Amino acid sequence: MIMVDSSVWIDFFNGVDKPHVEKLYQLLGKEIIVTGDLIVVEVLQGFNVDSHFNLAKEVLERLTYFSLCDKSLALTAANNYRILRKHGITVRKTIDVVIGTFCIENQIALLHHDKDFVPMENLLKLESVKY
Repeated sequence: MIMVDSSVWIDFFNGVDKPHVEKLYQLLGKEIIVTGDLIVVEVLQGFNVDSHFNLAKEVLERLTYFSLCDKSLALTAANNYRILRKHGITVRKTIDVVIGTFCIENQIALLHHDKDFVPMENLLKLESVKY
């Protein structure tokens, strides 16, 4: 099971030819690809053209879907943020800490193209998909 971060989906839907997008193409149909509410928001909010929005929405709605944050996960994510800060690392987006923490807690690998997840790999044992 692999969660795909918005950093990959956005490039995918924009037709960007990069290794992380190629990795997503390789995984589609071969692995269980999952998503979550916060990722869906981040991806879909960027569409200006209704037809593109609707197409992306259809694709994302076909995936296994998780609600990424409840009270327990919020507390764990806050603590993870604090751990990173104690090591001098400030994650730019709280949503990334929530996504990373969800993946860690549920033992789901993350395909991403976002430098904010790298310290989570090193310090919090986030499993990332290599490309």
